[in-house]
Amino acid sequence: MTPPDAEPREATFPREARLVRKSEFDAAYRAGKRRSSSHFTVFFRANEQPQSRFGFSIKKTLGGAVVRNRIRRRLREMVRCHRLEIPAGWDVVIHPKSTVASAKFAALTADLLRLLKSAPQSNK
Repeated sequence: MTPPDAEPREATFPREARLVRKSEFDAAYRAGKRRSSSHFTVFFRANEQPQSRFGFSIKKTLGGAVVRNRIRRRLREMVRCHRLEIPAGWDVVIHPKSTVASAKFAALTADLLRLLKSAPQSNK
């Protein structure tokens, strides 16, 4: 039984919605399509599952551990909040660019959602 103050299932970011293995990331890089914007490069690969799965790859050139973890938390929150708006059936790897560290959260969210909503339709 879930506690009454628990978040609904749609608002969580469960393990089934994440890419966790190196082989899953490699498959998205190898067989996927790439789309870019001013803040992100996103790799898409069809996964034939009822939901999309997301992975984040933050390069060390973006900053120290504190900066990289902050970027990762922000990306995870963007995906968590808008996961149901993003088309299902894709493995998505998100690479942030250096502009992400200083950009406003709302601008980043809008840019990422535009990429995630538009790119899969053009791949099919």
